[in-house]
Parts: sequence; structure tokens; C-alpha cells
Amino acid sequence: MKKTVLFAKNAVNVFFHITTRCNLKCAHCYINPDQHGDHTLPLHTVTDWLGLFYNPGKDANLILLGGEPTLHPELAKIVEAARQIGYGSVTIDTNGYLFHDILDKITPSRVDYFSFSLDGATSATNDRIRGAGCYDTCIRGIRQAAEKGFSVSVIYTVSRQNMHELADMKPILEDLGVSRFFIQVIGIRGRSAGFDKEALQLSPQEWETHVPPVAEAVARSGITVTYPQVFLAPEETFECAGNVAENYFLFPNGRVYQCPLCEDYPLHSMRIENNRICRTPKINEADLFSLDIPEGCVMNKLVQAGNIDYDSGGKPVCKIACCLLKEEIPASL
Repeated sequence: MKKTVLFAKNAVNVFFHITTRCNLKCAHCYINPDQHGDHTLPLHTVTDWLGLFYNPGKDANLILLGGEPTLHPELAKIVEAARQIGYGSVTIDTNGYLFHDILDKITPSRVDYFSFSLDGATSATNDRIRGAGCYDTCIRGIRQAAEKGFSVSVIYTVSRQNMHELADMKPILEDLGVSRFFIQVIGIRGRSAGFDKEALQLSPQEWETHVPPVAEAVARSGITVTYPQVFLAPEETFECAGNVAENYFLFPNGRVYQCPLCEDYPLHSMRIENNRICRTPKINEADLFSLDIPEGCVMNKLVQAGNIDYDSGGKPVCKIACCLLKEEIPASL
């Protein structure tokens, strides 16, 4: 049975982009060097910044991102530093190329998950989005990680370019020994902002047709599935994670966002300066979190309003949920 994962109010989730460098040029990449920086942070800076967000009174979870984080030559030391600081969980998101022999420099006891991005059940679909050869490389990387005893998850960013293959992922996930499957909604930011929204984003009907049934089928095979709620009925209550949870999205240029939808714009609510967290002047994302509109998420309305439909009276047919609100279906056999 699926459940809505409530915003964790006693946890700190740090999504740390330790580099914006990447070996790929994925069509939907959200990294924007003009807004995020174009460099790799040194080990001592990463360690200092991790300490800024650690609160010993709360569960601390770290997700290491890029760019491609395995391009960072000191990734293994970063993981160890996070554990020494006290982070309770560490996840590494990767495109599967696993640079610097990272699987040989780290042990499964220090990393909760290697999370691999795979955006198609075939090389034709995946590589059209992520680049030639990516599918085979990612599959090989997943197998290598699983064989070495690492817990493995897979992220599938669903759009109109690959929704037709989402159901075909189930036997692939089973064969690879994946323990968690994340289905993500595509965001219109970064490189994807240059595309026609209608060519990318699923309608509410398409989402309901393709995503929940696949999530339930995959969960029945013994794999936990998490996916965003996305659409709320008009009578459902909207809640913004920015008001009730501690999620921080860090970038190499020192910007700290609380809402990933804001990341294409200088709306960051915080900035790291001289190893201190500084609040940015108004108006920033935090000033928008408390706004109450019929469409639900204010930032969605501002930056990607094309996924909102209205009835003949001008009222939204559904609300857009906070992008950090998830549905989860535990593994069952």
C-alpha cells in the first residue's frame, strides 16, 4: 500500500553539488553554470560546508551530486569526512561511469546507496536523452556496484520522451538487484528550459496512467518505489516543504536553495560566505513559500505553469504539490 511520505521535521537533508563538471550533456540536465558555478570544490571546503549544516539533534542525510560526483578525485575522503562529522546516511548519485575507481576506494558500510540515473529501458531511448553509450555503461556500473555489495537504487526521470518504456523497467531492475526505484518528474530548468514544455511534461492523465501502476508492480517484485505526488485534488491541502522541513541544495558558488524549482534564478535564500551561512536580502525564495494560491506550488506557477489546467470558470483542475512531497510503496513479495 502506498503512503505519502510526510516532510521530515526532525531531519536535515543536504543535497550537495560538489562539482558542476560532468562527462555527459544530458538533454534534461538542470545544472546551470551561470547560476551554480563551474568548478569543483576542494576537500577542505566541502568538509567545512558539511559542518555548517550538521545538527547533532537531528537526523542528517547527505546526497552527493554533480555534475558527476565521481569525477571529484577526493570523493572517498568526502564520504569519510561526512561520516566523521555525524551524517547518518550518505548517498552518491551517479551516471554510472564511476570515475577514479570509486568502488575500490570506498566500502558498502560507508555509503547507504549508489543511485544510478537511467532514463530508458533500452539504449535507444536512454542514449537519445543522455548520450551515446550511456545505457551500457550505466548497466555495467550497476552490476559492478551490486557485485561489490553496495546497495543500489535507480532514478528514472520520466517525460514524454521515455514514458513509453517506464513499464519495461521492472524486469531490468529485478535482474540488476536494485533495492530502490525513484521515479522523478522532469523539471523545466537548466538545459530542459530550452525545450517545449509540451514535449516534456506529462499531463495529470498521463502521469496517473503511467506512473502509479508501474510503481505498484515494481514494489510487488520486492523493490521499494518512491515518486513525487505531483498533482493534488482541489480539496487536498497543499504544504510547502520550505515552510516545515530542512532541505538544502548546495552549489559550488556558495548558493544555498531550499526549493529546487528556484535553481535557475538568483532566488536562493542563503549563501555561504567565509564559511558562514548568510541570509540573502529580500525578495528570495523564502518570501514566496508562504503565499497561498489555488494552483498550489507558487514556484511551479512562476516557472513552469504549463502543467496547470483550468476549468471553464478559470479555476485550476488540480493543484501542483510541492516537488519534495513523495509517495512511497514499500517492497513486497
